[in-house]
Amino acid sequence: MGTAAIEDLETAPSKRSPRRRRRSVTRRQLHRGHFGFLRAIIQGLHARAMWERYLMEEGEIEADQELLARSPEVEEADCDTDPAAHAFAAHPKVRRVTAWLRSELVAAATRAQRPGTARRLKLEAKDLRRLGQKGLGLPSLEEFVAETGMDGFGESEQLAAYEERYGNALKRESKRARMMRRQLEAIDWLEERYAQPVLTGDACRAWLAEPLAERLEAAGVRTLEDLLDRIDGLGAAWARGLPAIGAGKARAIEAFLATHAETLRRSVGNHVTVPRRKRYAHELAMVVPRGKENALVPLDKLVLPAHLDGRDGAYRLPQARCLINAHNDYEAVLSWLRSKPGLAPDQILGLREKRKDVGTGQGPYDWLHYLSNTQRAYRKEAERFLLWSMLARGKPLSSMDTDDCMAYRDFLADPPEEWCGPRSRERWTPLWRPFEGPLNPRAQGYAIGVLANLYAYLNAKNYLAGNPWQGIHVPTSAKPELDVGRSLTEDQWTFVKGCLARLPATSIHRRLQVALPLLYSTGLRLSEVVAARTDDLEWVCLAQPGTGDREEGWWLSVIGKGNKLRRVPVPDATVETLGKYLESRGFDPDPARCRGVALLGHATDQAERAGGWAKVDTAPAEAGLAATTLYRQIKRFFQACALELEAVDPRGATRLAAASTHWMRHTHISHALAAGAPLETVKQNAGHASLDTTTRYVTTEDARRMAAMKRFFEGDNA
Repeated sequence: MGTAAIEDLETAPSKRSPRRRRRSVTRRQLHRGHFGFLRAIIQGLHARAMWERYLMEEGEIEADQELLARSPEVEEADCDTDPAAHAFAAHPKVRRVTAWLRSELVAAATRAQRPGTARRLKLEAKDLRRLGQKGLGLPSLEEFVAETGMDGFGESEQLAAYEERYGNALKRESKRARMMRRQLEAIDWLEERYAQPVLTGDACRAWLAEPLAERLEAAGVRTLEDLLDRIDGLGAAWARGLPAIGAGKARAIEAFLATHAETLRRSVGNHVTVPRRKRYAHELAMVVPRGKENALVPLDKLVLPAHLDGRDGAYRLPQARCLINAHNDYEAVLSWLRSKPGLAPDQILGLREKRKDVGTGQGPYDWLHYLSNTQRAYRKEAERFLLWSMLARGKPLSSMDTDDCMAYRDFLADPPEEWCGPRSRERWTPLWRPFEGPLNPRAQGYAIGVLANLYAYLNAKNYLAGNPWQGIHVPTSAKPELDVGRSLTEDQWTFVKGCLARLPATSIHRRLQVALPLLYSTGLRLSEVVAARTDDLEWVCLAQPGTGDREEGWWLSVIGKGNKLRRVPVPDATVETLGKYLESRGFDPDPARCRGVALLGHATDQAERAGGWAKVDTAPAEAGLAATTLYRQIKRFFQACALELEAVDPRGATRLAAASTHWMRHTHISHALAAGAPLETVKQNAGHASLDTTTRYVTTEDARRMAAMKRFFEGDNA
């Protein structure tokens, strides 16, 4: 990293160039490794080994044979010295770092008014290496006596003869040893005064080489705490996606952090090198400790300080009148969350079997890991508001008034950057953040509605005296409204089906060839389709009333929002494709004879596609996959389709690139209504609580209006 700020360029008025933004620069600090490296070089230790031990954060260095051939230090070296060591010491990066260290120490000695120390430190790099060369190879006194045959002489005579032969060399060796000792004493003195501890709050630029720090800063990693969070959050592949930071540089940075773990008071977690499916839940839970002060942590990690936990909240009612066993705001929020429709006991049992949590008991907050979709959505809004009230407002939830609530409404539209992170960051990772970015008006309205529900519950249970969200109106543009435009046209769906049919025959592609038609033909939600199993499919024969005609077909039973059970018809062609997919996973192709198997499972050909080079940890063949896995796969597929469509339909490609799993639900409803399916039928398939919700998807009349107006436009332009 540079040690001086970049100054603005001054140009003549006639040739004025744009002013460059001044870059804030953090001066690099000296840690004990810097002093250790210089001390080792002065003592003649191998430069490469010492570099790898003390300064690997400066980057890897490969010995340059051309540099080795033309290095003057190598030519001047004795025959018994290692030429490669001299070539390494002559490498430009080593010379640059050594010169920087020497200049920093000379400046420090000068500031301390120690001119003698500064003079000793001004030796050039070549002189430092010469100081560190091996001794002169003088024989010992015993060897000299044996060689010269002076066994019968006295010790004083032997010493006199030895000094007569090697006197000048002895003086040079004595001077060399004395200079080395003074150099080391100077470095020891400076180290005690100027070596800085490496702390988590320090900027990466203060400790890492400039190219590394710049690439990390470009990715939003500005401090060593950010760096540790990234490594803990992303695992061994944390440097993937960072330009010019490969595996070697990543390991060097990790070694630097490990070396200074004592002063950092934090080290990289053991989970980083463990494959994802082998990580235990209790190990991941320790990555971010519960109760971390002033931190953006999820609800299950949050511990409110005593003065902010609401036990003395401004609007608290007496505990004796409270209808819930909650003594503070955190317990009150959990009571409200637990009152919402949750998962069935068998669903919770299935999730517990999936969690790798061996050897740990169930704690008081264990139930937070087994929430329904409704509870997870409500938890998100509650934890956001709790964090904001504590960190931004400095008030407990039970002391929030209407002005605070209006301020939070404004906050939702523009949360600070440090509150935001990608959706893919899991709740156990230090990279988790409560927001992905600013909330659109519709999302703001939803958040306000959930928080109003929370306060209404606390008010009804005599925990609070009132509801500060009453009277706060959502802006007109923020009224909750379904975006029926998030669906594919019939032509776009036909194009997608063509792309789907051309996919190579791999396990994940076969899964996609089942998932997309299933989503399109049934309108299932993402959570519903990943939870579906072969037991939920049933062949049904129904009689038409009054005619005697019979209707046969497959029906799929799903549990939707509000824990409501509904049945959805499934096309025969989709079930036929599903049968081939089940057979490829090793099961009977007839769902009626294949029980307890997830409709959409994990890939079965990972080991073959890895070519034997990687050890693959496979899940049971009958197990279902996570909703996030299917979501990401479908997003990537739609983006690939968009690239192919770009050449002939740029606007359609833009829409297709934005499509997701929920677009398939909207597409199903819109296409079914356009094809003449009764509103009530589509309502039942979609699981809508009201016909009003379903009728928002009726676009056929709008299409007729658009066609009529286009004819008018064309006639007007004729």
